[in-house]
Amino acid sequence: MTDLQAFRADIEGIKVEDNEKIVQQKSRDFYWYSPVLKERLDHVTGDLIVSPKTEGEVIQVLKACYKHGVPVTPRGTGTGNYGQAMPLSGGVVLSLADMDEIKEIAPGRAVVGPGVICAKLDAAAREHSGQEMRMHPSTAHTATVGGFIAGGSGGIGSTRWGGLRDFGNVIRLRVVTMEEEPRVLELTGADLHKVTHAYGTNGIITEVELPLTAAYDWVDVIVAFDDFLEAATYANTLGRLDGVLLKLNTVVSAPAPFDYFKRHRKFLEEGDNVVICMVAPQSLDAFLAFTAREGGRVAFNRAELDEEELRGLPLAYELAWNHTTLRGLRIEPAITYLQVLYPFPNQLALVEKLHRMFKGELIDHLEFVRFDGDITCFGLPMVRFTSEERLDEIIEIFNREGAPIFNPHRYTLEEGGMKQTDEIQLAFKREADPKGLLNPGKMIAWENPDYDFNTGEVWLFKGLQKAG
Repeated sequence: MTDLQAFRADIEGIKVEDNEKIVQQKSRDFYWYSPVLKERLDHVTGDLIVSPKTEGEVIQVLKACYKHGVPVTPRGTGTGNYGQAMPLSGGVVLSLADMDEIKEIAPGRAVVGPGVICAKLDAAAREHSGQEMRMHPSTAHTATVGGFIAGGSGGIGSTRWGGLRDFGNVIRLRVVTMEEEPRVLELTGADLHKVTHAYGTNGIITEVELPLTAAYDWVDVIVAFDDFLEAATYANTLGRLDGVLLKLNTVVSAPAPFDYFKRHRKFLEEGDNVVICMVAPQSLDAFLAFTAREGGRVAFNRAELDEEELRGLPLAYELAWNHTTLRGLRIEPAITYLQVLYPFPNQLALVEKLHRMFKGELIDHLEFVRFDGDITCFGLPMVRFTSEERLDEIIEIFNREGAPIFNPHRYTLEEGGMKQTDEIQLAFKREADPKGLLNPGKMIAWENPDYDFNTGEVWLFKGLQKAG
């Protein structure tokens, strides 16, 4: 780091951590979900952890970093999976976890600091006025609101509300720029797209206003089928039942439920393909009637069990989304995963075709979500990893068949997305981060504007090329 002593003098009074082991720990996220990223990023570490408590301290830190040319990588609690919060150029890891004030809860909305834990906001909103977040990650008990918006795309609740970047799912963001004199900007409407899911590459979020919805005592239900495609068809139809209120609609194919969901194993049978749901209590009777009509076996219904039977059982959403892979990794360390979109209206035909092509090599996992107003599914299939070359072959086959992969084995915005430049985010970075000091290496369009995404080659940030 350039002139560390002078930089620290400029941020005197702000909490700094330089213990090497703690700095390394806070420089990491769940990148090890990917054996590819594990190899490429294992050595990555920052120089300092800086933990501002107020927006004023954020401004002071960014001003000093700009002055001394110090890279800044923002971080919530590090629950991302793709190296989003890992400092590829070293420098400062800007921990926003201490900015955890819940400032306002009102009908239909909340205003919070970026470091507020999702589950704590839900608990506060429920106690205040019977409300909760529209959606949250499966890591709700540890993930921050700011980290979710900067690094996430959707989660539990997306079956009803869609994704974070859909209009209305974030109301307002307060963002500090990385300039000689940092500016504080209030972004709303279309301007939110400048910084949502941008990994903090073009501004530091210091306040979030987001919508709330009615909270319910959601009932966890697991429905079992002998056949995976029957389970997928059931979930697809269930997702289109407008009168049944769901918060989660997840399909996991055999052998994962029986093999990986250890605490729920007593409710399951070997070979079960399951649909994991969170159902509003007022919809439960209709849900059960529909399930009986469709031939599903209710393997687990939280509403029918007493406190003793429920002791130690994880909630349904901790079997879903990225937690499904985590449970697989605990049993089979060679497991990794992919992220797939099965576009509407051909989602079931694509699911069936690709399921048959990779039987045994992939363990299918679908998350039914609202996407562009229609119910379709994302896939988070678990892969029995053999080599990076084979992984790339699988990805190419999915892409060729019309089921695009959002590659979780890449640390850049573009390679993890649709392999094209987000011109809005790039233009905002030019304005808000002229020196390119915010989370360097994560936006290819900034680092290498002439990069050809059609080559299929892995883009390697120059900082990693030197280290590698």
